[in-house]
Amino acid sequence: MNGKSTIVRHSLSEIKAKRERGQDMTHADAPEAESLGAVFWSKARVVMPTGKTSVHLRVDSDVVEWFRARGKGHLTRMNAVLRAYVEAQTTSGGASGLRRRG
Repeated sequence: MNGKSTIVRHSLSEIKAKRERGQDMTHADAPEAESLGAVFWSKARVVMPTGKTSVHLRVDSDVVEWFRARGKGHLTRMNAVLRAYVEAQTTSGGASGLRRRG
């Protein structure tokens, strides 16, 4: 990209005024994205994501709230913490290895 910001902010009153004047504020105002090029697409490959296992897990309320308080993706972060623990145990000889998932 060219380093120029593509984010534009408008107040509600500005949006209403533009609509009244008939100005379209849709994707027509957006800058054109750079093409990735033929070389990129010739080397691209489809990668199917690995599956996850759904579990019902009882976790202390304060632990869940701590992760939730840090925003969206709290379950992903909880999984990352569990994975780090397993990998630490694996490297120290405490548990068998896991297959790495994406």
